[in-house]
Amino acid sequence: MTKPYDQRNHIVGLEKGLAVIKCFDAEHKKLTIAEVAVAIGLSRAAARRCLLTLTHLGYAEYDGKFFRLTVQALRLGYAYLASTTNPQILQNFVERLSEETGESSSGAILDGNDMVYVARAAVKRILAINVNVGTRLPLFCTSLGRVLLAGLTPEEAESRLASTPRPEYTEHTITSLPQLRRQLEQVRIDGYCLVEEELQLGLISLAVPVYSSDGRTVAAICVGSRPHRMTPKQMLKEYLPKLVKAQNDLSGMIQ
Repeated sequence: MTKPYDQRNHIVGLEKGLAVIKCFDAEHKKLTIAEVAVAIGLSRAAARRCLLTLTHLGYAEYDGKFFRLTVQALRLGYAYLASTTNPQILQNFVERLSEETGESSSGAILDGNDMVYVARAAVKRILAINVNVGTRLPLFCTSLGRVLLAGLTPEEAESRLASTPRPEYTEHTITSLPQLRRQLEQVRIDGYCLVEEELQLGLISLAVPVYSSDGRTVAAICVGSRPHRMTPKQMLKEYLPKLVKAQNDLSGMIQ
């Protein structure tokens, strides 16, 4: 049993510094002190100290108005990739899937209320969405995300959905909790998830869970295509068997 967390061991400064780093993403590549303070609920003085410390350590840079993360910040993410074999194992399998299907393939894990790509094999027919290892996307409207949500208890999955914004990315995006609840239940029954143009028009993807040796969903893998190339029926016929084979081969390899 996990021991209760002892607050005496808590380093508030480290918590604040990590929160500041997480403020930066594809939509917020540069931020002011005031913007960081508002984003994570810090005083301007505390946000300034965190940002200047990160700059001093080489993780950020400052042009007099805006702060940006530097390439050194990549070391934080690559530390995870280098310290576990899971991403490399998934990478080998998604590369094989991409070769077999001629489509882009990916592997992802659950991280809070997002899914995070830890493996990626893209073909030249790349879609408009920019996806790389480390990219975070919503759980509710992606095939990988729904597979990962379906691996949770219904109560935990609904709690994450309810606490996350669910914008309509396209006219096909499902956002209502009752509909998403039914979608997840169907994923649990089928053992796979197919999502068509909910995150982006022109994108259809099919995903299956990856199980640990004790049967937990620890990751998900998918194949993506374009609707004009593959209908949902064709994807299920041609790609699902390949995904299931990869799923079976991976079973117990990822912890």
